[in-house]
Amino acid sequence: MSDTAQPREQWGSRIGLILAMAGNAVGLGNFLRFPRQAVENGGGTFMIPYFIALLIVGLPLMWIEWGVGRHGGLRGQGSTPGMFNALWSHPISKYLGVLGLFMPFVVLVYYCYIESETLAWTFFAAIGSMRGLDQEGMRQFLASYQDLGNPSVHAVWVPFVFYFLTLGINFWVVSKGLSGGIEKLAKIGMPVLFLFAAVLVIRVLTLDAQPVVDAACAAQTACSPSDGLNFMYTPQWSALAEPKVWLAATGQIFFTLSVGMGSLQAYASYLTKKDDLVLSGVATASTNEVAEVVLGGSLAIPAVVTFFGVAGAVSIAKGGSFDLGFIAMPLVFNQLPGGAIITILAGVMWFALLFFAGITSSVSMITPCQSFMQENFGWDKKKALRVIGGVAALLGILHVVYVSRGFLGEWDYWAGTFGLVILALVETIIFVWIFGPKNAWNELHEGAAIRIPAFYRPIITYVTPLFLLVMMIWWTKVEAIPTLMMNGIPEENKPYVIASRLLMLAILVLQLVLIRLAWARKGRKGVA
Repeated sequence: MSDTAQPREQWGSRIGLILAMAGNAVGLGNFLRFPRQAVENGGGTFMIPYFIALLIVGLPLMWIEWGVGRHGGLRGQGSTPGMFNALWSHPISKYLGVLGLFMPFVVLVYYCYIESETLAWTFFAAIGSMRGLDQEGMRQFLASYQDLGNPSVHAVWVPFVFYFLTLGINFWVVSKGLSGGIEKLAKIGMPVLFLFAAVLVIRVLTLDAQPVVDAACAAQTACSPSDGLNFMYTPQWSALAEPKVWLAATGQIFFTLSVGMGSLQAYASYLTKKDDLVLSGVATASTNEVAEVVLGGSLAIPAVVTFFGVAGAVSIAKGGSFDLGFIAMPLVFNQLPGGAIITILAGVMWFALLFFAGITSSVSMITPCQSFMQENFGWDKKKALRVIGGVAALLGILHVVYVSRGFLGEWDYWAGTFGLVILALVETIIFVWIFGPKNAWNELHEGAAIRIPAFYRPIITYVTPLFLLVMMIWWTKVEAIPTLMMNGIPEENKPYVIASRLLMLAILVLQLVLIRLAWARKGRKGVA
C-alpha cells in the first residue's frame, strides 16, 4: 500500500473517462505520423498489417494496460513500479517498472516541443505569415524556426516562448486535478478536434481535380481527392513480403494507441472495481481509430495527392512528418479557392487541430511521474508538478537548441518507438504469465458490462506476447542496431547524438535510484 494518507482522485464521469483515455491515444501521430507512414509504405499495403496489429496487439494491450492500472490503483499505486510489484512480489519487478516512468517523461519533453510548433503555426496561420509562400519559402519558414543559427525568418527567442508557453499550459491543466483539469480538457478538446477535422475532411474531399504531372494519374490530366483515397485503400499484395511495412504498421499501432508508454496505466489507476474495462477499452481504441483512419487518412493524404500527385506525396512523406504537416499542408491551403480568408481559416483549423490532439496526449505523460513522487515520497501535487515541470523545462531547452542536430530524433526513437515495445512485452509477461492467465482474465472482467470474446483468451495469452517478442527481436536487428551504430548520421551531428543518449541514460539511472529510495523508505515505515 502507499505510505501517504492522501486520498486518490476519481474520474468525474464515464464520458469524461472515455474522452480522457481517447485524448491520451489521439495525438499528433494520428494526423502527422499515420499519413506519412501510410504514404511511405505503400498506402493500402500498409493498412493490412496495420489492422492485423490492431487486432492481435493493439486491442489486447489496451485491455492489459487498463487491467494493470486498475489493479495497481486499488492498491494505492499510480505508476508502473508499484503496479508491477503489486502483480509480482519479486524484488526486480519494481525496477522493471522504471520503463513506465522513463518513457512518458522523456516523450513529454520532446513531444511538448513538437506540440509547441503546432501552437506557433496556429498563430502564424492566424496572422497570415505563410500566405503566398512557395515550397522553398515554406521550407525556409520551418528551417528558421528549428535552427536557431538561421534567424532569416524567426527571431531566436520565438521557439523558446512557444515551448515554455506549451509546457506551462500542460502543467496548469494537470494542476487542476483529474476531473477539474484533465477531464475538462478532454471534454472541450476532443469535440473541437473532431469538429475541425470533420470540416477539413469535407473541404478536402470536395476539392476539384488539380493538374499534376504524375504517372499514377496517367489516365487523367489531373489528380483528385479520390486518387488519394484509392492510393490509401488499394493494396499492392507483393509488397506485404517487405519486413519494413510490418515494422512500420506495428510501430504506428503502438504510437497511436499510446500503449507501452505508462500513461494509460496511470489513468486506469483511478478506476474502481465497478468500472468496465472491456467496453471502455474498445470505446477508447475505436475513438482513436476513427480519428486516425477515417479523419487522419481522409485529410492529409487526399489533400497532398490532389495538389502534388501520388509520386509527389510519397516524396514529401519521405522527408518526414514535418514536411507533410508543416510544409505540404500550408501549401495546399494557399491554393484553396476562396482567397485569404479561406487560407487563414483552413490553416488555423489544421494547426489548432494538431495542438488539441497533442495536448490531450501530453498531459497524460505527466501523471506517472507525478503519481510516483506523491505516493512514494509524500509530496503534495504542487511540489511534484513544480519539480517535474522545472526539470522538463531545462531539458526542453536542449531540444529547442539542438533539434536540427538530431537531438530530438534520438529521444523519439529510443523512448517513443523502440522502448514502447519493450515495456509492452514486459507488462504482458508480468500481467498474463506471472500474475497468471486466469487471474488476468478475471481482472479484466471485474465490473465488465460485456465479456471479451473467448477467442481473445488464447490471443492475449500466447499470440500477443509471442508477436511482441518477435517484433522486438526483428526491430533490434533491422533498426535498433543500425540506429545504435549511428548509421547515416552526419559526422558533425554525432557528438550531439551521443550527448542525447547519455542524458537519457542519466534520466534512467536517476529514476532507478528514486525507486530504490522509495522502497527503502517504505521498508523503514513498515509499508509493504
